[in-house]
Amino acid sequence: MTVTREPRLDDPPPERTARRPDGPETVDFDGLYHAHFRSLTIQLTAYCGDLTQAQDMVQEAFCRAFARWSRVSRYDDPVAWVRRVAWNLATSRWRRLRTAQAWLHRQREEHVPGPGPDRVALTAALAVLPTNQRRAVVLHYLADLSVAQIAAQEDVPEGTVKSWLHRGRAALAAQLTTTNEVNHHD
Repeated sequence: MTVTREPRLDDPPPERTARRPDGPETVDFDGLYHAHFRSLTIQLTAYCGDLTQAQDMVQEAFCRAFARWSRVSRYDDPVAWVRRVAWNLATSRWRRLRTAQAWLHRQREEHVPGPGPDRVALTAALAVLPTNQRRAVVLHYLADLSVAQIAAQEDVPEGTVKSWLHRGRAALAAQLTTTNEVNHHD
């Protein structure tokens, strides 16, 4: 007569342990994880040069093993499966990085000159304008919006936009004149 006991709280869930087909040996996911996480992480850190990335890849490999544990646990060497998945993840990461670096390199090959002194002076002068005036000047002169379009966007009367533009132009003129005088005296 076989006596079965009630499951205890410290028993692993049934899907996390499995019997190998060749015998009674039980492979426990938690035991496999604790026994091999560190060594796999060390291997991948040496390969990719980044401890955090290596930990993430090994963790992902174990997550994938856990999702397929009923099958993976029957393999002759379940840790070999986890190792292969982790290394495949590292290789995929390396390929993505290489592709991204090649793309960035191609983007940098185009020479784009930096901003000239006039652009720098204008940017600095715009930065000191009050927000409403700066927004009106940028929308009118850089975005080519009319006074009516700015008024509709900002939900203010057209007269208010005209006032912002007038004050903004006057402040910019004063700022740029001061900047020009300083630059000519140097």
